Amino acid sequence: MGEKVRVAIVGCGGIANQKHMPSLKANSHKAEMVAFCDIIEERAVKAANEYGTPDAKVYTDYQKMLDELAEGIDAVHVCTPNVAHCPIAVASFEAGKHVMCEKPMAHTTADAQKMMDAWKRSGKKFTIGYQNRFRDDTTALKASCQNGELGEIYFAKAHALRRRAVPTWGVFPDKSLQGGGPLIDIGTHALDITLWMMENYKPVSVSGQVFYKLGRQQDGPAGNVFGPWDPETFEVEDSAFGLVKMENGAVIYLEASWALNVLKSMEASTTLCGTKAGAEIHHGGSYPKDELIYNMVENNQLMEKTISPAGVVDFFSGGASAEGVREQAQWMTAILEDKEPLVRPEQAFAVTRILEAIYQSAETGKEIIL
Repeated sequence: MGEKVRVAIVGCGGIANQKHMPSLKANSHKAEMVAFCDIIEERAVKAANEYGTPDAKVYTDYQKMLDELAEGIDAVHVCTPNVAHCPIAVASFEAGKHVMCEKPMAHTTADAQKMMDAWKRSGKKFTIGYQNRFRDDTTALKASCQNGELGEIYFAKAHALRRRAVPTWGVFPDKSLQGGGPLIDIGTHALDITLWMMENYKPVSVSGQVFYKLGRQQDGPAGNVFGPWDPETFEVEDSAFGLVKMENGAVIYLEASWALNVLKSMEASTTLCGTKAGAEIHHGGSYPKDELIYNMVENNQLMEKTISPAGVVDFFSGGASAEGVREQAQWMTAILEDKEPLVRPEQAFAVTRILEAIYQSAETGKEIIL
């Protein structure tokens, strides 16, 4: 491998255009995009013209790409619908490539395990696209947790609530391609952040419920941020809730929705309750600016602390968000300098395992013992 990581993009749709490709372009001193694969050839051609090297190759078959460019690719970015994550990642590992897979790792634990097994056999790097770990508020709170400022965190909430923001593009409402709705789409980010803050990846039981209420109502789409959706093709849940018990006795409550009659909305957010103090992150939805609030007792008084607005500077503008650019910078560095990526596969595996258990609990009406 040379001075730059040679990246192949598989899936040139929404998340590739919104995050991966512009973020890699912003890290052009570390990476170059040399191949683009999509089942719709025009999308791959457009991506190659916009982001690729002058000799970038275009494919509609990822296996053909891996076979023909065996020596020309260092890393594969899997940016496809959820059900395709496993076969593409496994094939990439078998071809000796590093893999970054968009979240969630997979739509089932069985597929996630296949990916883990292939990764361990390959000896290559593997990470999952949980870019919210790279925000200013999350990195600050993570440092507080690592420093023990909250004490033992024994209760937490993972928030991924949208009031009316159902995605009306791509394959989001298609259960056969995505495996689920808001729980697997945005609930996965909130759960990842919460587990990461707690540094707790040992769930023992999960109870959950999912609802198919607003999505299938004929008047349900009214007021949707992204325009009306089609109730006839809305196959996935519109909201989901879960209670996760951990091996050490800690409890996590997870809430996720694309459409819910709730006043305050937020996603990729968390509430942490520790023995010394508590903290909350409010991100997205009702919060145009990220909030990080600590609550504690000082001098016998209840106190709240937050980040001063005086320190807020818009340091980046463009197609890629700052956290996406940071995510790719860290990932490229992990490959070039043989370091551990921030988002580790075993952590992402735990997220997939819990999400699947919530769906299973809702389907069976029983608590799932892990």
